Amino acid sequence: MLHHLPTPSQSADIPGVRSGFNFVNCRRNAELLAQGYQPPKAVRTGTSIVGLIYRDGVILGADTRATEGPIVSDKNCSKIHYLQNHIYCCGAGTAADTEMMTVMTSAELDMHSLNTGRSVVPVVCASMLLRRTLFRYQGHIGAALLLGGVDRSGPQIYCIYPCGSNDKIPYVAMGSGTLAAMSVLEHGWHPDLDFEEGKQLVREAISAGVFNDLGSGSNIDLCVITAKGANYLRTDTVASERGGRLGKYAIKPNSTLFTSMSVNSLLVTEEKIYSPSQMMDDQQSGPSGLQGSREEEEGEPQPGGSQNRP
Repeated sequence: MLHHLPTPSQSADIPGVRSGFNFVNCRRNAELLAQGYQPPKAVRTGTSIVGLIYRDGVILGADTRATEGPIVSDKNCSKIHYLQNHIYCCGAGTAADTEMMTVMTSAELDMHSLNTGRSVVPVVCASMLLRRTLFRYQGHIGAALLLGGVDRSGPQIYCIYPCGSNDKIPYVAMGSGTLAAMSVLEHGWHPDLDFEEGKQLVREAISAGVFNDLGSGSNIDLCVITAKGANYLRTDTVASERGGRLGKYAIKPNSTLFTSMSVNSLLVTEEKIYSPSQMMDDQQSGPSGLQGSREEEEGEPQPGGSQNRP
């Protein structure tokens, strides 16, 4: 269908000249749109993940609700993934993509540690491996990652996007609850946060994302990373508790309450009793039997006249 387009080894602008960039897919997409093909639509995912740097390390937080469109598929999903003992990663987007990205990167970091002899892999090395893989697939891997860790350079947080770009900032929020969570972080964060203040700020930021976004909910997980190691606090806080019944219902089993009762007397004008055999005969005769009986009544000779009408 698109055989006239240049091959990837040739330049789209100068025939016969090989170039470093190729925009064949751009022209292909333009022609497909002109022919009426609809481009794929972006899929909205629901998550609220937060990370910040406090005085002694890094605190990561995430909600635990996993959704499939309007359906809550998992109420206690773990969104904080292990990479190394001092590096953890929060994932937003497609659950399978975030899970496999972190598992593959964790294995690559183990191999890097064995090859280089480093006991503590730098956090920037994990960021580089994640960015390299995401950029290779040009955003087709639906994984928005929040990387946090502590190494010789101190506490670090990287915000890595599905296209492969990244930001290194002291506090960050990602996912569908970003706006509400970021407003809490911008209001309450300062460089001298202690341990309890940092945990409470992360709880408040995740709670803001939970209560302002239908895709986020259930519980809050925390992960505190310091130079001594990481402490993963699973189900640290229940953000949205399930409501209970306010009233007490004391209805007996197999019974129904009623507020009023009325009895009406019926006047019987006619009573017929059918046996089972008569009911079967009436059902078999049906409309055709009634029609036949009517034809027989019409065909009977009337007194004083002929049967056939002129």
